[in-house]
Amino acid sequence: MVDEFMKVLSPEIFTRVKSCVNSIQEIRVRCGKKLIGITHNGEKRFDYIVTPYDIDVIVKKISQFSRYAFNDEIKQGFITIKGGHRVGLCGSCVLEKGEIKTLRNISSLNIRRANEIIGSSDKVINEIITNEGINNTIIISPPRCGKTTLLRDIARVLSDKHKMNVCIIDERGEIGACSDGIPQLNVGCRTDVFDRCPKSKGIMLAIRSLSPDVIVCDEIGTEEDMISIIMAVNSGVKIITSIHGFDVTDLYKKKVYSRIIEHKVFKRAIILNNLEKVGDVSSIVDLDNREGDEDV
Repeated sequence: MVDEFMKVLSPEIFTRVKSCVNSIQEIRVRCGKKLIGITHNGEKRFDYIVTPYDIDVIVKKISQFSRYAFNDEIKQGFITIKGGHRVGLCGSCVLEKGEIKTLRNISSLNIRRANEIIGSSDKVINEIITNEGINNTIIISPPRCGKTTLLRDIARVLSDKHKMNVCIIDERGEIGACSDGIPQLNVGCRTDVFDRCPKSKGIMLAIRSLSPDVIVCDEIGTEEDMISIIMAVNSGVKIITSIHGFDVTDLYKKKVYSRIIEHKVFKRAIILNNLEKVGDVSSIVDLDNREGDEDV
């Protein structure tokens, strides 16, 4: 069966990658350069030069032949397709009043496969939910280390096994991979998803309308995100989220996170890496024990 990850490819690229598609996590498509696949074992270069036709075919497919309808996603630099796979776009930026209005002359694409790994949270779930209840938890991870996959499985376990009402704020459409508003990936039977909703706005919507026990969201990073998270915690809602970083010091040294540090929002930090395999947990940190640490 051909999945959505393969359906968006041009015929020429499809032919080159189909024999090893199960091992490919990303496909780098750059006009005029060799096709490259990223696998668990590293980079694989194909003996094929990407053409403008390849780019055009893929862009038409991922935008369902209506670029205008997908312009909000295009100007953010990516489109999430059915199945949760994300296609990053690069080209000429069109500016309007200093803001990106759209992208034209798209010349390179990064097609990233969504990975659903049931049970990926088994090694950390007992640090998140304890006899005292849910610990507000932040996952710290470099790119391509499985943080979105882990968040999805945490939501599933809290929803199905622990019978909690979970709300996912899925700003990039990658956690639940909704199609027509319905999650295509397993996020649990008691989970609601705000698809393509800005995190700060979605958190407030969830608090007002859904009475969640837990809110899950990916890659917080704005002042508005921090304010909404604090309001959620003050309302009694637990938070599971993630940031880009390499260790817990990345949480403490960036000014944007100072507000949630000051309010002692998070109790646990889970640090991921991919030194041996994607999703490896390098450490789990009790953030309460860092209070007064001069290094942070």
